[in-house]
Amino acid sequence: MSGEQSKRTGVLTEGRLDKALADAVPDLSRERIKALILEGQLTLNNRRATKPSEKIEVETSFELIIPGLRPVDTVAEDIALNIVYEDSDLLVIDKQAGLVVHPSPGHPDGTLVNALLHHCKGQLSGIGGEERPGIVHRIDALTSGLLVVAKSDAAHQGLSTQFAEHSIERLYQAIVKGVPNPAEGKISTTIGRSTTDRKKMAVLGPYDAAREMTPYLKGKHAITHYKILQAGRDCAVVQCKLETGRTHQVRVHMAHIGHPLIGDPLYGRKRKLKQMGPKESEFARQALHAATLGFIHPISGEKMRFESPIPVDMQELLSELFVITS
Repeated sequence: MSGEQSKRTGVLTEGRLDKALADAVPDLSRERIKALILEGQLTLNNRRATKPSEKIEVETSFELIIPGLRPVDTVAEDIALNIVYEDSDLLVIDKQAGLVVHPSPGHPDGTLVNALLHHCKGQLSGIGGEERPGIVHRIDALTSGLLVVAKSDAAHQGLSTQFAEHSIERLYQAIVKGVPNPAEGKISTTIGRSTTDRKKMAVLGPYDAAREMTPYLKGKHAITHYKILQAGRDCAVVQCKLETGRTHQVRVHMAHIGHPLIGDPLYGRKRKLKQMGPKESEFARQALHAATLGFIHPISGEKMRFESPIPVDMQELLSELFVITS
């Protein structure tokens, strides 16, 4: 029950601590386990362990304290949602552009979580020690499209595992400046917080497997596969398939290869107004849409796949751009 502390005990096999513990306590996500270790909630052979990457020996006994879930202070709000699928364990939402996913100091209400608390009436999974927010993954506030929400802890764990294993199918459609050459390719880099602007992410360098074993080197491996769906003279519609899911990944990667998303307030370069049509000059968000989402249902094992059409604002932008550029 929420608010009540619980305890798990057992014996770990050898290997990396957080992975071994995740195997021993399968109903908790690996990220949740890492957080509990860092909070000092784990003892190994009666000594406190605080390093998730610690290597352990065979026959190591453990005791893990799991604090009760913190009640969220987020209020339920009756906000319209486009729900494309729902059952007792999860729901898939086609999020409108402008809807923030999770409350933050700058957006304490009016978010997807506020809407979910109202729609699901408390029947949402826990994450990060909080009670029932249900969020498994996010898309940017100004990005439209599909995301999945967990209603049960079992579904949350199963979906989190698929995201961690990069087995979720995620296809985005973006309208970019210029026409990428070659017409399709793979972008493989490290992405991390920008050293010059903390609001932005940045490519920190090419991917090197050794970086992941070197704690002082920043950045995480990020892979995007792109291909042109439609090309004009100075713009293109590009499909981006995510192999990883880093913050702002599509936006950062397309800007990195010289083709930022039209309308992107962080990573785009403004064209002169005289070069724009009315729709482009008024387009107030990155032209990015999460068009396809596929996964294995974590409870039934059924293969699920959902598609969302390009929203009206991007359709109008395309109509203008391809009249101008054709």
